[in-house]
Amino acid sequence: MSDARPADLPTPRPALAKLPPYVPGARGAADAAPPVKLSSNESPHGPLPSVVGVVESAAAGINRYPDMGAAELTERIAAHVGRDAADVVVGGGSVAVLAHLLQAYTGPGDEVMFAWRSFEAYPILARIAGAESVMIPLTADARHDLPAMIAAVTERTRVIMLCSPNNPTGPILTQAELDSFMAAVPTRVLVVLDEAYVEYVRDDAVADGPASLDRFANLVLLRTFSKAYGLAGLRVGYAVGPAALMAPVRACVTPFSVSGPAQAAAIASLDARDELLERAAEVVAERTRVLAALREQGWSVPDSQGNFVWLGIGDATGDLVAHLGGAEPAILVRPFASEGVRVTIGHAAENDAFLARIATYGGARA
Repeated sequence: MSDARPADLPTPRPALAKLPPYVPGARGAADAAPPVKLSSNESPHGPLPSVVGVVESAAAGINRYPDMGAAELTERIAAHVGRDAADVVVGGGSVAVLAHLLQAYTGPGDEVMFAWRSFEAYPILARIAGAESVMIPLTADARHDLPAMIAAVTERTRVIMLCSPNNPTGPILTQAELDSFMAAVPTRVLVVLDEAYVEYVRDDAVADGPASLDRFANLVLLRTFSKAYGLAGLRVGYAVGPAALMAPVRACVTPFSVSGPAQAAAIASLDARDELLERAAEVVAERTRVLAALREQGWSVPDSQGNFVWLGIGDATGDLVAHLGGAEPAILVRPFASEGVRVTIGHAAENDAFLARIATYGGARA
């Protein structure tokens, strides 16, 4: 079928022609042995039985619309982060919530700034909102270049995204770095601190998002239930910030975008937080082991505080991905063309399979 569009049909916005695609993690071929899937930053653990039971019960009511404002979940999140409910906006995953933030605060002619490489949804969502992306290269050690970001602020800058730990490279932003950055950024600029992987952080120097909200009136946090809470398939995320900043975002949220079972699962997950954090600790222990093994093999790996590690091997990316996936079971990782490879931390056996396969790679090791 031709992609040609007759002249008399509606045409999309020109900006969408340059929209970068979102690339999901590979899932393997249907006619091959099940792969070792380390290509998406998911929890390797299945949902808790207690959460599954709550979802099953909630499923009996899916003929009814869910609570549009997710009031109970909003209250529970607010208590969890030590804020008022008016400071919390819940949506269909943190990506959706970020889209609503950009819808509320940016438009044509505005600039959205972020480090690069960082989360690949940032430039997509900025363009959809009509804004322009300002992408500031990471430092040589895969960290945010905060002085360069400050120097790049213009009158058109409306939103700055900070990702800590940074996806896909792994380093955190420290509290000292955040404090210095926020002091230098004009208060008219909305700063969004994406803490999607906060439950995996073990570096005591990390910026404390909730505590920082009391000090910086233009700061908003972005968090998710998709990672450590293991609810990636149910899509629940949230933003936290001053109520005055959150009200316009709430107005942009798609009605009923968080299903009843998803709301129930998120509440049950907060109830089971201690058990879920034990699982996160298992991932952290495996991350530590994998980092040490990779470095022993001669790989240069940044200090990751997420549930993944980064191999910044540049032009060798394609060769490494082909090597990892070239035998059964295929080891699936997330490549970023000509930049590097992100490897999600899985179960111990999955990580062992990855380490054994990458040990036989004969190319250069960054």
